[in-house]
Parts: sequence; structure tokens; C-alpha cells
Amino acid sequence: MNAYPQSMIKLMNEFEKMPGIGQKTAERLACYILKQPVEEAMQLAYAIRDVKKFIKTCSICFNVSEKDPCHICSNTQRDNSVICVIEQLADLLTIEKTGKYNGLYHVLQGHISPLDGISPESLTIEGLLQRVKSNHVEEVILATNLNMEGDATALYIHKQLHSLGVRVTRLARGLPTGSYLEYANTAIVSDAISGRNEMRSS
Repeated sequence: MNAYPQSMIKLMNEFEKMPGIGQKTAERLACYILKQPVEEAMQLAYAIRDVKKFIKTCSICFNVSEKDPCHICSNTQRDNSVICVIEQLADLLTIEKTGKYNGLYHVLQGHISPLDGISPESLTIEGLLQRVKSNHVEEVILATNLNMEGDATALYIHKQLHSLGVRVTRLARGLPTGSYLEYANTAIVSDAISGRNEMRSS
């Protein structure tokens, strides 16, 4: 890699910081950009700049948007009596693609993982509890991933919601155990939403 000019090496290093991109892919991407006309390459630079400049976090659900509240929270056609709790933005996009859900969302921005230093306080759980207390919420759907961390997060939230008198449900187990929601087939996610099960206190 030292055969490349310093500016190319810098670009490759930045690409390698991205999820799923190794040295070879970073090298191909850098070479691709180098071959593009200046105007096209700058469009990528401007797009990255605009994302960082204009995208903000919704103060209600912690989704990302160019407006606050986001387009989902401010949509009067959505069912505000139901909140679907998800770990990350990609999960929201997966559920929206099904066309089977018309409620609101709450993005946790992760999951509980003590080994990684992620405690309940590191997530947006308190914001969820405040929404349930302050609004006429009838159901909370826990759509965290069906793995150890996702289940632990769902169980913790369920315990926090227990005294608030709201119905708490979990996605149906049509989704394979250990799976990530963002990678699931749209039809499977649709069935999991429709067949969600009520969580009960142990």
C-alpha cells in the first residue's frame, strides 16, 4: 500500500474504518474514485457533508431525520397508541418495508451488553418510559434482535414497563433464533409482526 501517494493511503484508511470493508475493498473504492471526473467525486464528498450537516436525531423516538420531530412522529396518520421498540435505524427500515405496521417507533440505539460496557443507561430506555407515561400508549412491541443481547434488552424493558399497565408484546418466533432483524426477509418480518406474542411476567 506504501506505493500509493499519501492522499490515496489516507482515503483507503478512511474506507477501512467502515463496517465490512477490508484493505482490498478499500483499495478498489479509492481507485474507483480516482478514476471518476472531479465533479462526480465531489458529489460523494458533498453527500457525506450534507448527511453530517443536516441529519439530526428525533427528540421523541431517536430516529434520524432532517426535521425534529421526524416524519414518522409528526405523521398524524400513524397509530400513536402503539410503539415498536427497535435497536437501530436499519431495523426501522426493515419493518417499514413490510407495509404491515402503522404505529410509531422508539430507537434504542443499541442493546444491553455488559461485556461491551453498554448498560441500560447507555440506551434510550428512559425516553421510552417517559413516552409511555405521558401519552395514551396501549401497546409496546419489543422488536429487539432474537439473540442473547436482544432478549436481555427486551426482558429488562418488559420489567420496567410492567407497572405502567401497558400491553407488552414480542415479535413472533418465526424469525430464526440468533438472527438480526435488519437482515430478515420482508415476508418473515411481516409474519412476525402479525403473530407477535404478549410477554408475561415470570
